[in-house]
Amino acid sequence: MSIDACAALVHKGDPDRFLSAMTAPPADRAPLLVLYAFNLEIARATWVAQEEMLAEMRLQFWADLISDAANGGAVPPHEVGAPLADLVRNGLPEAPLQAMIEGRRLEIRHAAPPADDLAVFSYLDATAGNLMWLAAGTLGASATAEGPVRDVAAASGLAALFLALPALMAAGRAPLPDLVPNTGDAVLARLAATALGKFRAAKAQRHLIPRTAAPALRAGWMAAPTLARARRWPGHVRANTLAPSAFQKRLRLLSLSLTGRW
Repeated sequence: MSIDACAALVHKGDPDRFLSAMTAPPADRAPLLVLYAFNLEIARATWVAQEEMLAEMRLQFWADLISDAANGGAVPPHEVGAPLADLVRNGLPEAPLQAMIEGRRLEIRHAAPPADDLAVFSYLDATAGNLMWLAAGTLGASATAEGPVRDVAAASGLAALFLALPALMAAGRAPLPDLVPNTGDAVLARLAATALGKFRAAKAQRHLIPRTAAPALRAGWMAAPTLARARRWPGHVRANTLAPSAFQKRLRLLSLSLTGRW
């Protein structure tokens, strides 16, 4: 039930976020690792359980744990749940955590593709948006930073979704509007362009985000180049050739870390 357990989970299951968390000062890493471990737990809930009811039960476990912690109740022993409950008891807001869980419920209940681009970005805000906003808040971001933080998260979330799309489609998931042969590339390019617009808008408001919160936004350090490539060559998304090289990723993260940017 230690931070070390959360770190190990994130290191194995979400290595990019782990690396971004390591760019924070050591004293600031713990809440990031707990939040990222929680995100892994609820994301996995929709994959590990073979039946919809079991997946719902897994998500309800987290919803109840967070509610109990927020209301001063006892929580069951759990390597991620215990440190998450400590964060909630110390002021981490409950509502965004619950919204993250509701976003994951959509993955269970909605077999059909999202109706439109708005539905895609609504899902991304519920999941990636709330996660990045909570992470930024633990590092000192105030309410004035929420808009640009969520814009960065939208770009980061879509880039991650694009990278995972071939595997999701192979598993029978439909996280994006219908990608039929004649129009699918246009849909991908349009979504990428929208997300890049959000990222540019966030950059224009970067003065609202304290430098202390940069490691939280750095979780999406490859979002802009990944989306730019998808917008220009959307066929790479479905061909599973969109991902940058490990060298490109490490070099960009190092550059951003050394300059304090995101």
